[in-house]
Amino acid sequence: MSMAVAGMIAGMALGFAGYFGGFGAFLLVAALGAIGFVVGRFAEGDLNLGDLFRPRDDRRR
Repeated sequence: MSMAVAGMIAGMALGFAGYFGGFGAFLLVAALGAIGFVVGRFAEGDLNLGDLFRPRDDRRR
């Protein structure tokens, strides 16, 4: 599945949540989608937990 199709599906889900459930449902779906994205990237091995919690001024030498 291309990123354009995935983005379209996510946009449609957010649109339905916003229309039928209101702004609170929109925020809930957006937050759960972001959490799912991060967990999926972690499961695929594209993301390490150290990347999320490392200070920005940490320089690798």
